[in-house]
Amino acid sequence: MSDPTPKPQAAGARRALIIGGGPAGLTTAYELATRTDIRPVVFEKLDILGGIARTVNFKGNRIDIGGHRFFSKSDRVMDWWHAMMPFQETKAAEQTIDYQGQSRTVRMTDTADPALRDDVMLLRSRRSRIYFLRKFFDYPISLSMNTVRNLGFARMVRIGIGYVRARLLPIKPEKSLEDFFVNRFGRELYATFFESYTEKVWGLPCAKISAEWGAQRVKGLSITKAVAHALKSQFTRKGDIAQKKVETSLIEQFLYPKLGPGQMWELCAEKIEAHGGEVRKGIEVRKLELEGKRIRAAEVYDAATGKTERMEGDYFFSTMPVKDLIAALVAGGADVPGPVRETAAGLPYRDFITVGLLLSDLKVKPDAAEGGKLIRDNWIYIQEPDVLVGRLQIFNNWSPYLVADPTKVWVGLEYFCTEGDALWSRTDADLAELGRVELSRIGIIEAGAVLDSTVIRVEKTYPAYFGAYEQFDQVRAWLDPIENLFLIGRNGMHRYNNQDHSMLTAMTAVDNILAGVTDKANIWAVNTEMEYHEKK
Repeated sequence: MSDPTPKPQAAGARRALIIGGGPAGLTTAYELATRTDIRPVVFEKLDILGGIARTVNFKGNRIDIGGHRFFSKSDRVMDWWHAMMPFQETKAAEQTIDYQGQSRTVRMTDTADPALRDDVMLLRSRRSRIYFLRKFFDYPISLSMNTVRNLGFARMVRIGIGYVRARLLPIKPEKSLEDFFVNRFGRELYATFFESYTEKVWGLPCAKISAEWGAQRVKGLSITKAVAHALKSQFTRKGDIAQKKVETSLIEQFLYPKLGPGQMWELCAEKIEAHGGEVRKGIEVRKLELEGKRIRAAEVYDAATGKTERMEGDYFFSTMPVKDLIAALVAGGADVPGPVRETAAGLPYRDFITVGLLLSDLKVKPDAAEGGKLIRDNWIYIQEPDVLVGRLQIFNNWSPYLVADPTKVWVGLEYFCTEGDALWSRTDADLAELGRVELSRIGIIEAGAVLDSTVIRVEKTYPAYFGAYEQFDQVRAWLDPIENLFLIGRNGMHRYNNQDHSMLTAMTAVDNILAGVTDKANIWAVNTEMEYHEKK
């Protein structure tokens, strides 16, 4: 994929109004601007682009909210990213990359030196571990001597018995996330490593969460595959960036923009505007006017000026939360059936807080064999039940350019909550202190290591699979027949999409317009492993 030559938009050209400036919305705008005569206009409610994949700059230290590995099993997405940013160059004049079962050569013209320019995709090593019992465990769990030593003989025996029992007598049908985990890992291993963390994320027992979440997030992963992967990795090289045959949870390498994920989307916005599109920040879509089976116009509010504007469009793409979309249609006069309104209004979400701490050092150190002064983890899953923090990012290891002073350690503590609850409502100072105390309590840092801090709250980070979601099909059934409305992205579809999944929903929607396809089924089919087709 190459960046097409910018072309002027013809007067009176068709117009697409795109709600949301995250990966799905901006991908849509770029695809429309470069492949069609439809002029895209993006409305982003915040004053920063990227959605959940934005990068927040705090005194030169950059925060990646939630962690975004640039990896996909889709050639189309990988090519799209590469067209936006060259890969990091190597010492060789050309670099061969094993790419989703293909072998390709990247020449010097396709690569760049991150020391000389910023728009570069770095190749990074992936390491995630679990912190439990004040010890580190491999993630995914492996049957290594380290695991055996950390857990102890008695617990290992219980895990083995539980796994064998689960394989011989699986729970059928799988109705809950608990059933899903127990069938793949056994009850003892589930209780040891999955139950507490998952309940931190969702705020509910796993028995009350749909098994569909597990099917999308950890589909195909099991003890058998984890062991097989560990054995195979001893005999194969790790140069395959795309790693098509590796389940997502076992990825060992990924690409990453030098200055964080938001850099990709800011660059994308520049290219959209160069091709005649428009990207407007600080604009909230408050009303959508529905006439028959088509949306005619949107009413938008500019936070900077306080003014409201009505804008007509030929196509409408929504990445806003489904509950807000239905509310905007109601506000615009649409006759939305009561059950659809009620289900949309009740759709559950989990919200997210990142506490950024700038540290003098970490108390935990790498093993002697690893070398270096800093552990190599990108993020650490905090399984300890006596703290609220769920996950810890070490931004130095995502990209060294995210840290203003390379002698310092820049980390993000991730807390899962619900907007308005006790955790969400704490002051920034209280949250920063909570982070300091919790990391000190579990032995990750010394209490006096914190040099500075910041707090970021993100609403509706995780669309949840319980409660009113059980009736979500009726919401989709009412929205899908609206001919010029396309639901895309994570919140737009109330689906736990990864970044690449969100992009693929956008690409598929544009493909449909070009092909004259009116059915939305292939958009909803995006987001499963292997071929990215949904299988409930």
